[in-house]
Amino acid sequence: MTDLFKILDEKEIRVPKNITDLLNECKSYTVYNTTRELTDAATGGPENKEFEVVYDVPGKGKYTEAVMQRVKNGISANYTEMYMRRRDPSTMSLADNRPTDKKRFADKYGYEFSELQKATFDWLKEQDLAVFFYFAGRMGIGSLGIAIAPANAAFFAMGLSMLQEIVAVDTLKEGAELQSVIYVAPVFRHTHFDGKQAVVHNRTENIHEVYSYNLYPGPSAKKGLYAVLLDQGEKEEWVTAHCSAVQSVSPYDNITTFMHEGASGGGKSELHQHILRETDGRVTLGRNTHTDEERFITIPRFCTFNPVADDMAFCHPSLQRNDGKLRILDAENAWFIRVDSVKQYGDDPFLEKITISPEKPLIFFNLETKPEATALIWEHIEDEPGKRCPNPRVILPRNCVPNVIDKPVSVDIRSFGIRTPVASRENPTYGIVGLFHILPPALAWLWRLVSPRGHNNPSIVGTGNMQSEGVGSYWPFSTGKRITHANLLLKQIIETPRTTFTLVPNQHIGVWEVGFKPQLLMREYLTRRGVAKLRSDQHQPARCPLLGYELNYLTIEGSKIPSRFLKTYNQIELGEDGYDAGAEILTKFFKEELQKYLDKDLLNTGRRIIDACLSNASLDEYNEIVPMNYRYSFNNMDDYEQSNGK
Repeated sequence: MTDLFKILDEKEIRVPKNITDLLNECKSYTVYNTTRELTDAATGGPENKEFEVVYDVPGKGKYTEAVMQRVKNGISANYTEMYMRRRDPSTMSLADNRPTDKKRFADKYGYEFSELQKATFDWLKEQDLAVFFYFAGRMGIGSLGIAIAPANAAFFAMGLSMLQEIVAVDTLKEGAELQSVIYVAPVFRHTHFDGKQAVVHNRTENIHEVYSYNLYPGPSAKKGLYAVLLDQGEKEEWVTAHCSAVQSVSPYDNITTFMHEGASGGGKSELHQHILRETDGRVTLGRNTHTDEERFITIPRFCTFNPVADDMAFCHPSLQRNDGKLRILDAENAWFIRVDSVKQYGDDPFLEKITISPEKPLIFFNLETKPEATALIWEHIEDEPGKRCPNPRVILPRNCVPNVIDKPVSVDIRSFGIRTPVASRENPTYGIVGLFHILPPALAWLWRLVSPRGHNNPSIVGTGNMQSEGVGSYWPFSTGKRITHANLLLKQIIETPRTTFTLVPNQHIGVWEVGFKPQLLMREYLTRRGVAKLRSDQHQPARCPLLGYELNYLTIEGSKIPSRFLKTYNQIELGEDGYDAGAEILTKFFKEELQKYLDKDLLNTGRRIIDACLSNASLDEYNEIVPMNYRYSFNNMDDYEQSNGK
């Protein structure tokens, strides 16, 4: 056993007393220094091909949380409950008294967290524990932390060690400061949370404590530590964006960098996908859900692209060049990729090749596997007979991704994705968004405040109706104040006028089923244009002002996109009356959600933008508040000088 405290003492690394007491009093603990060691431990030892993660739950007896299988390409993890295969968006509560707009633990559950905290430590002291250090972040941006979990949940620790870079004890820097800790105690979801996922944050003066009462890594190992980064950024006035990013290269060698934001299921991972061709070489544009008509286009050559980020990116001050473009850096060490769109062999050859023969063992979630066989990302486990789990996943280290960009990039196009349902005259919905729209900066900010979660989200437990993910689309993971983040995002948008903003639907355009094709075709088209602006006759104000500018025509490599995909009111099944009814639904939703941002601490420019929306402003009025193409100058931000950027 590593003499942990001797090493830490020699390196003058201070450890909080509750951690020291826990490790000194527990049944036993093992310090892990590499992900490979945790891979061996994930099935209770490398010799085991299958392993059940079982706990003795008071009042319930022995309970199997998950089943592990050792497969040729890594570890396959499957939860015994359908509910545990997706992230519950209502997991977070705050145990401290620091500023927050989130529910306090005592308000949510009716008692003080100190009671559960003591019970958690008492339970952990009875366990064999797995311990390792991690760095939440990358390339020096972020903070050092320590993870403590039951040894039989080594699969969870393995995933965490991939998402957040594991740090070997011997390589810890002298005087390093621990700024976060994650405690894993899954038995308490049964005894204290009615079987539900729960993650409790306790922000002490020196360390951000995360208590994970479940074994699905989404709300804790990933989003729980995302909260740690957001908390750090809130204090230091920078943002970790909820986004993916790619550097796209056209057949004519134009290079365009895309940053795609949005709520869970909004198309972030899908931005990395290649466009698939039919057997005859054509590309399916969409299928009419009323008539089953299919529409195809022909594109002789596709752009190539280099992945940058999958779900989180730093917008740190040290990265910026102050040249009018936002610069970002991937904030993750590995990517938690949803593969629900890979339904059969050949749907995503790029990802299939990486995951079938990886450079190092991967961990798969919610796949149908057999011990010692190869986990295949299109073999999704069934939630019930005939119904596939909508949230199959794989954790993929970014250094396994071919051509990945490992440095900061400047963003040319900043898109926002929304899952849209079918919209028709008989059933009007917010699915009125065209192939893509150009957004003025003011509207781009509003979309990031409201962040509609959208239709049929596969990643989380929910109703399926439109809901707000909240400011930045990362609000479910933030522990702080929404107005602080609203102001940070507004400053960021105003300070980067050379970055263009777009809005992209996925799943449906009116009555046409399109999947994630809109954002992929946008990537193809705007990469080919490079720095060239759209012609003045190519766009006009959208019929619904919240959608910015709609396109009048669009041609990709000689293939014209039909007008009904650009302006959904041109679809006979929807028409202007169905479109207007959908616009009213969208507008009402925005007005309701924006009320919570009318706070005394909101920047004056932000208040003007929200007031404009509440008054049914035109695009010209939005552009008067924050012009689309004004020169990079603080002279246009009157409230910056008055408030000193408060």
